[in-house]
Amino acid sequence: MTTLLKRCILAADLLLGMNSLHAADGGHRGTVLFDRDWKFHLGNENNAQDPAYNDAGWRKLDLPHDWSIEGAFSKDAPATTGGGALPGGIGWYRKTFTLPAADQDKSIAIDFDGVYMNSEVWINGHYLGKRPYGYSSFEYLITPYLHYGATPNVMAVKVNNDQQPNSRWYSGSGIYRHVWLTIAPKVHVGHWGTHIATPEVSTQQATVVMHTILRNEDEQAKTVSLTTTLLDESNKPVAAKTQQQQVPAGDSITVSTTFTVKAPRLWSVDRPYRYTAQSVVTAAGQNADTYKTPFGIRYFKFDVNKGFSLNGKPLKILGVCNHHDLGSLGAAVNDRALQRQLELLKDMGCNAIRTSHNPPAPELLDLCDKMGFIVMDESFDIWKHAKTTYDYHLYWDEWHARDLQDMLRRDRNHPSIIIWSVGNEVWEQGEDNGPGIIRELRALVRAMDTTRPISTANNGVDKGNKLINSGALDLTGTNYHESMLDTIQQMFPGKPYIGTENTSALETRGFYDMPADSIRRWPLDKGAPGHMNEDLTCSAYDNVSAPWGATHEEAWKIIKRHDYMSGMFVWTGFDYLGEPTPYDWPAHSSYFGIIDLAGIPKDVYYMYQSEWTNKTVLHLLPHWNWAGRDSVDVWAYYSNADAVELYVNGHSAGVRSKKGDELHVSWKVAYQPGELKAVSRKDGKVVRTEVIRTAGAPAKLVLVADRNKLQASGTDLSFVTVRVEDKDGNLVPDADNLVHFSLTNNGFLAGVDNGNPVSLEPFKTSERKAFHGKCMAIVQARPQAGKIVLTATAEGMAPASVSLEVR
Repeated sequence: MTTLLKRCILAADLLLGMNSLHAADGGHRGTVLFDRDWKFHLGNENNAQDPAYNDAGWRKLDLPHDWSIEGAFSKDAPATTGGGALPGGIGWYRKTFTLPAADQDKSIAIDFDGVYMNSEVWINGHYLGKRPYGYSSFEYLITPYLHYGATPNVMAVKVNNDQQPNSRWYSGSGIYRHVWLTIAPKVHVGHWGTHIATPEVSTQQATVVMHTILRNEDEQAKTVSLTTTLLDESNKPVAAKTQQQQVPAGDSITVSTTFTVKAPRLWSVDRPYRYTAQSVVTAAGQNADTYKTPFGIRYFKFDVNKGFSLNGKPLKILGVCNHHDLGSLGAAVNDRALQRQLELLKDMGCNAIRTSHNPPAPELLDLCDKMGFIVMDESFDIWKHAKTTYDYHLYWDEWHARDLQDMLRRDRNHPSIIIWSVGNEVWEQGEDNGPGIIRELRALVRAMDTTRPISTANNGVDKGNKLINSGALDLTGTNYHESMLDTIQQMFPGKPYIGTENTSALETRGFYDMPADSIRRWPLDKGAPGHMNEDLTCSAYDNVSAPWGATHEEAWKIIKRHDYMSGMFVWTGFDYLGEPTPYDWPAHSSYFGIIDLAGIPKDVYYMYQSEWTNKTVLHLLPHWNWAGRDSVDVWAYYSNADAVELYVNGHSAGVRSKKGDELHVSWKVAYQPGELKAVSRKDGKVVRTEVIRTAGAPAKLVLVADRNKLQASGTDLSFVTVRVEDKDGNLVPDADNLVHFSLTNNGFLAGVDNGNPVSLEPFKTSERKAFHGKCMAIVQARPQAGKIVLTATAEGMAPASVSLEVR
């Protein structure tokens, strides 16, 4: 069963006890979420793979699980601040379960979506194998080693993330993605066993080519009938074919089928329409297996001069790069947390995601298919040449082909994926072995998919780049070096261009350095002009960037003005754990995000919203608490208006409109406590008004939940923003009050955060200081219907509560 169909049964499976498992009714395929009721031990143990090992004292938990996020920040952490200053180590997981005797004639496999890293797996003491790469999904066939009936089975997994550093960002540790048990008939569709391509597409008709792997694990050859039906979104058939094949015993064959779909509904970012291919396998006159593959029909083009088009219409790729962590949840995958990230980005106008710099969780791709995001799916940050002491270069020779092929098999049916990236900023850009490696990687990709362009993300932006000059890349992708982008066509002629990583701006939410129009490139020498701040802050005016990159406005202006630039991927959509450029300890998370680590937008979010959407936007910054300062720089981002007028305590400070390629308007005004008001007008009529008032002392807490109704799945989340306000309801911009949380038994705190890159407060606790007046509590519902009440308290303020319904 494909990933998306697995996710559809996730909520139902969570409500079932997971220690007694069975196939689906009628002997068909059953895919069971295998996340519940594991036992965990942090530290190495001898013989923990032995079924007789006594794990009675181990901790009970559900997957996905990241043990690193539960640890304490440390200046001496082997992962360094680049890896989030959190612990690694070795961990063991064990799960005991039974299978009914009726499943003895089935094929049973275990699927891991991702284990970081160096996972080793045993079933009933039998060694199944090892996967070093922490981002690969993989399957083990366990049929020969299982017990049935009352005799229990024991699965053991050892995870070794002890050798540090092995990543340039926070990796997390453990079985941090979902695990699935697949119970199928002996004759079935193989693992990741379908491949769907749409080589010819128009509004009149589309050609759909489908390759299906049929697997026979029986001791006898089988005559198999494969009926494939293409279903539209309303589950109505649009095409169908039946084929008969002989499948040898213990072997697989591939069956190819071509369909014509009349008047196809096309997948797009605005209307992500999906079809489903239903494969029904029949052997000896009985249905043996049913396998469903969601897919989309669309066509696209990267043009040297005109950029990107989707379904024949020009479309700028407005993307962000994201690492895989989910802030205070760590690397442990949560479907709702991923969905919320995409919702925030979609509302900003983002239409594309780059999975920097590794294969993502399958759930992310499912959501991108469903919500309408273009994806640049990336495989590696390292080839043969190391970036850190214990990174992937140690495994490259043995594993890179297998890891890349598994990513392609898993992901290639997703309509959202438009680009394959096979490397990020690899050293081989300038080394003699680079052309050979990229040609090998191209061949591996082309053997499995011929429909998408191949690229690498190159920070070596010069004519000597050996990967770009190899001829193996379909797209020229560059990271940063924005000052060179106006002439990129002349530097690398003949190939379409995509900005694979742009901007590298640095911002602390709610902090402002003036003068605002002075851009700081943070020279590394302390004492030099523009050196960073002693308190490890970066201005939220969008006037700070790394020396190799640009501010948000600088980068977008360049991409915006050239049609041949297919688009960009901003570094980054969200702040992430690790890589606290430009600082070091106690900073331990990034400053690059448009949205902070807690999921609270920074000011520049609204610049993108004003440029990337058709919404009427008016956003005013900074706050209006500046006692002791003579003058303040005021910015406004706006759209769908001719001009903005600023008022200070009712007196006009002037009308501003954007000139040329300006992306905001600004004023320098004398500070007077009271009211700052911006009014945008179009054709002389007021379009929008925004008011900021000088705040008084903290007086109350206000809780705002992103959703008040949750599913009783055991994994659903509500993100509750806490605002510290004065008695009149104004946000107190410098409030850092310690907020305590309590909640009723039907839920628990999955994490707390405030977006402060230097806060050493733990994420897995029941309290958090406000940061610039805000913090976040993430409430997770238990798998029972009912009500959750979250209460927040802080010294000197009355308690505040929010009620959540679980159903």
